[in-house]
Amino acid sequence: MCNDATKSTLATNKLYGLTFAAYVDIDLTKSRTISLRTLLDSSVVESFGAGGKTVISSRVYPTLAEGDHAHLFIFNNGVADINVDKLDAWEIQKPLMNVGA
Repeated sequence: MCNDATKSTLATNKLYGLTFAAYVDIDLTKSRTISLRTLLDSSVVESFGAGGKTVISSRVYPTLAEGDHAHLFIFNNGVADINVDKLDAWEIQKPLMNVGA
């Protein structure tokens, strides 16, 4: 699995364009299922593979990818086809401000 930050900004100076990768060590002959979870914050991308056995954390500096303009892409660069059985997405809401505190 990888976090590819090269497309995370439209800035022309491309100060940050790294790709982070790690192996998800599972035996696909025993289980045909891979669990992948990615959490996006305003400048942090955290990806968890196989229930957290593999973790990648990286920083991104988006110029336009905020709110409804933020996107997450999944892709397969392997040699075998992969079926996606389930794909869920949630938006984290801003915290409520405690005015009386």
